[in-house]
Amino acid sequence: MSRTRDFTQFDSRKEASERPAKRAFPKSWGAEYLSDGEALFRLWAPDIERLRLQVDGRNREMLPAGAGWFTLVVEDVEPGTPYRFVMPDGQAFADPASRAQEGGVDGPSIVLDPSSYRWSAPGWRGHAWEEAILYEIHIGTFTPEGTFRAAAERLNQLASLGVTMLQVMPVNQFPGERGWGYDGVLPYAPHHAYGAPDDMKAFVDAAHRHGLSVMLDVVYNHFGPRGSLLQPYVPSFFDPERKTPWGPAIDFSRPQVRRFFIDNALYWLEEYDLDGLRLDAVDQIVDDSSEKHFLVELAERVHGEVTGRRRHLVMEDHRNITRYLERNRAGEALLYEAVWNHDVHHAAHVAATGETAGYVGIFADDPVRKFAKGLAEGFIHQGEPSPDGEAHGEPSGHLPPTAFINFLQNHDQVGNRALGERLISLTDPRMLRVMTAILLLSPQIPLLFMGEDYGETQGFRFFSDYQGALARETWDNRINEAANFGGIPQNVSRPEDIADPNLVDTFERSKLRWEHVRRPEGRAFRGRFRELIAKRREHVVPGLHSVPPRSGEMLDAEPGVIAVDWRLADRILQLRANLSEQEKSIPPVSGSIFHAEPMGTGAETVLPGLSMVMAVSVL
Repeated sequence: MSRTRDFTQFDSRKEASERPAKRAFPKSWGAEYLSDGEALFRLWAPDIERLRLQVDGRNREMLPAGAGWFTLVVEDVEPGTPYRFVMPDGQAFADPASRAQEGGVDGPSIVLDPSSYRWSAPGWRGHAWEEAILYEIHIGTFTPEGTFRAAAERLNQLASLGVTMLQVMPVNQFPGERGWGYDGVLPYAPHHAYGAPDDMKAFVDAAHRHGLSVMLDVVYNHFGPRGSLLQPYVPSFFDPERKTPWGPAIDFSRPQVRRFFIDNALYWLEEYDLDGLRLDAVDQIVDDSSEKHFLVELAERVHGEVTGRRRHLVMEDHRNITRYLERNRAGEALLYEAVWNHDVHHAAHVAATGETAGYVGIFADDPVRKFAKGLAEGFIHQGEPSPDGEAHGEPSGHLPPTAFINFLQNHDQVGNRALGERLISLTDPRMLRVMTAILLLSPQIPLLFMGEDYGETQGFRFFSDYQGALARETWDNRINEAANFGGIPQNVSRPEDIADPNLVDTFERSKLRWEHVRRPEGRAFRGRFRELIAKRREHVVPGLHSVPPRSGEMLDAEPGVIAVDWRLADRILQLRANLSEQEKSIPPVSGSIFHAEPMGTGAETVLPGLSMVMAVSVL
């Protein structure tokens, strides 16, 4: 039997207990298991006049509910029941807001009762943002098994290192069995190759038991190239006047579209008890005609509705703008906590490797001074004309250091290279130690890429699981991507000289080699990271709450020298680093040195080549 009825959304946040041991978020799109064998199905499809629901192989007519919505309540439906939406031409597709899939994006969606999972760490409240030490992982390559359950077994090693927050690359359903996840099709459903939804919840649960927060990378600027019913059958979801570098642009001016993605953010934070979200490439989210920009509304909804514990929003934005990062008088983020700082990575990479090809090229002139500016003020480009003559960026020195996430490598900067090399294979070991110390002891939020902590030398490559013409197109495009990430090596002249991203071997050779952690060099690497993180926690983190505006100052210094002072909440932090091979004079430090590379480097007015000191004075 099926019928329509009013649906009053149940909200787990209104339960009597402060933290329910079971969690469910009431989505406005897709299937919702109500109870007692009833399920509600909803889809917004204003471009079609008829929609059917296929449940257990039987097609049922859905009823128009106004404003482009179709809805149906079906009885005798239990968790585990497969279903699809059937278009007027008879094509059947997965639910765009599916919680789980049977066999990937081309299979049916599955009705779930999300409240069936019982959480074991309901008292978890999360880390304050100033405590964040981010560690980026890809579930499929983090362990040999490539699953949520296997990843959970490794979390004790990250917790013992001192990491406080995992940043998980996208886990939403994408085409095929392997991929980075940025070509997602079904943004509500964990990818079947990683495990079931309860497996992902168990992974988050385990992280919380180990004292680790979990932040998920989400993609709201485009969908993947195949597998979605939205592009062919719901064109109103997209903006016909625009395209992104990865496909059709989404029309965020439509309330139903905004709701799809804002619900998604709330869904991950509530139903999966995640501690934060990282929004990918928000510069491709254009919403100029709305009274309130989508990014503002999303952040306001999260801060207003996900209460009782800490939740963090960060973004990737190539525009170097500050409006989403502003603080109140107490130093608290009004919308987003931080942005990935590509400027600092690019300058540091040129300084460390000498490479100037691709995106890093505009930092080729005096990269050390540019690196110092980024450490002191956030963005390096703050409105100055770029090589094409256009002004790029906004002044950012008024923001606290914690508004910026710094990194020496990440999935993009490694995986988009022609050969997928990590920084350890591109620079002098002494330079790597100096750069790592600067990353972890500067007051910005540091991000590590998986394997960086034990000196993994096996590369990480772009991989996918496409077929036919799309597979060939993807492979052909890798040489264009590589040109922007490190340039084209001399032995690479055609796409075939780069590993085929669709081969299983390319995926397998991107997996971490955990056996290297137990080797002497791996243990030594981890020992240095553990020491640096402990020093950060003792000397840097206590000063990061309520940092005054314009806290960083770049001092005059010789070429190749970084000299930056930060006035934090209750202390002054001082960095002196010599990134050249020659001995250099440095501005003196007034505080107590708590770390030096190499060990034993003192506070004299000169530093040997490839060295650094960090000092602190408590006010």
